[in-house]
Amino acid sequence: MSAGGRAGVPRRRRGLSIRAKLALSYAGFLMVTSGMVLAVVWLFLLRYVPEQAAIPPMDNPNLSPVFIPGRDDLWEAFAPRAAWALGFLLILGLGGGWLLAGRMLAPLTQIRAATQTAMGGSLSHRIRLPGPRDEFRDLADSFDEMLERLEAHVAEQQRFAANASHELRTPLAISQTLLEVARNDPQLDPVQLIDRLHAVNVRAIDLTEALLMLSRADRRTFASEPVDLSLLVDEAVETLLPLAEKRRITFYTSGDVARVMGSRALLLQMVTNLLHNAVVHNLPDDGGIWVTTRAHRRGVELSVENSGEPLPDELVATLTEPFRRGTDRVRSEQAGVGLGLTIVRSIVQAHDGALRLAPRPDGGLRISVQLPSGQAGSVVRN
Repeated sequence: MSAGGRAGVPRRRRGLSIRAKLALSYAGFLMVTSGMVLAVVWLFLLRYVPEQAAIPPMDNPNLSPVFIPGRDDLWEAFAPRAAWALGFLLILGLGGGWLLAGRMLAPLTQIRAATQTAMGGSLSHRIRLPGPRDEFRDLADSFDEMLERLEAHVAEQQRFAANASHELRTPLAISQTLLEVARNDPQLDPVQLIDRLHAVNVRAIDLTEALLMLSRADRRTFASEPVDLSLLVDEAVETLLPLAEKRRITFYTSGDVARVMGSRALLLQMVTNLLHNAVVHNLPDDGGIWVTTRAHRRGVELSVENSGEPLPDELVATLTEPFRRGTDRVRSEQAGVGLGLTIVRSIVQAHDGALRLAPRPDGGLRISVQLPSGQAGSVVRN
């Protein structure tokens, strides 16, 4: 922590408050305006007055002589009163400016109080500044919206951390149990023990890699390059083809060249996760997966449909949440770590896209990914 301040916050000397600066500005503006008025009086009126006083001769000696004051006489009479008026205007400008500035800056006090409350760890507080819309109300509304999003994000991160620690604890606990059983049972087959420990270790590694991938997508720490989603589909299909053939599932791919700007590694992970999810959640035998890429004016679309069990809408709405594994059949098979679609959602958001999930009428799931186009136009694939 730096001396005299919090860590990361530079130490600053105390200066004039905004209220004092505004009050001085109001008073200074009033003094300048008054000075300009006096200058106008002096330059455009008094210059027509003679410099010396004059007593013109009178034709009638019975009349009193007429005294015509000169410029110096008028200045001597005018200057003290002008100085008093300027002093009064200075005091009025400072006092009135102080009151007006305090009234105008009152919303900042509420915003600062809300900031201090948020810094103390309470994100549920809202300013809800009353009154018509202006710059301060817009700032307060933006601050309230930021607090609302931050509160939701923190709550989601807390839930995610709790679920992740539980998921990571499970393989470690299983490994510890297996090792304790092996220590207490000398007759246990070591090959069987090694196989079980290997399976548990692979699952822990998969979960760790999924968490790292999710963190990378959330941080948006990647370089963008032109990527063709149709080529990524071909690569992902080739990778997952042995698993699909083992389950007697057929891939059907078609569509256009779909060029986007983004991270090739993340987008390949997105496509692979979508196709792996479609394979795992398919019917046990003779299922199908339909993958389509399409380019249009607003961007590109990747559509993945798979046959499978009928899915209720309320279940589909939760499939992108962390550690959701779909139906009981899939959960019993322990397919994946429950982060596949969560990673897909984060990658899509990191590329400023949209993800939509909907159940198919005949059973199974349809997932649509909308991404901004990286190049105008498209070429239809043969």
